[in-house]
Amino acid sequence: MASSAALREAQRELENKANDLSKLQKDIAKNHQVRKKYTIQLGENELVLKELDLLREGANIYKLIGPVLVKQDLAEANANVRKRIEYISAELKRLDATLQDLEEKQNSKKEAILKSQQKIQSLQAGKGKA
Repeated sequence: MASSAALREAQRELENKANDLSKLQKDIAKNHQVRKKYTIQLGENELVLKELDLLREGANIYKLIGPVLVKQDLAEANANVRKRIEYISAELKRLDATLQDLEEKQNSKKEAILKSQQKIQSLQAGKGKA
């Protein structure tokens, strides 16, 4: 009877670890989606910066704010785009660090699941002999 209770406990533990792994995998997928969005924004802003660099001083620049085009100074537009690129780059670095942490946790969960499966197999083998 004691081995039967130990087996049920080991299976419950395995199920909890599998649920934790599933949550980690969802977090990793969400991280990849957000990272993809920021990567696209970074590319767009770098393209805008290249276009702004081609303009001469005094060129008319308009920024879309809601339904209205508002005139903007070249230096101000340049500074805003550079600031945005800086922010997006920092967010990408943060997301990369988070992703690395999540992947390490995922690997440790996989190892823990493997150990739990081996424990269950040994308990079942022991039960079969008895």
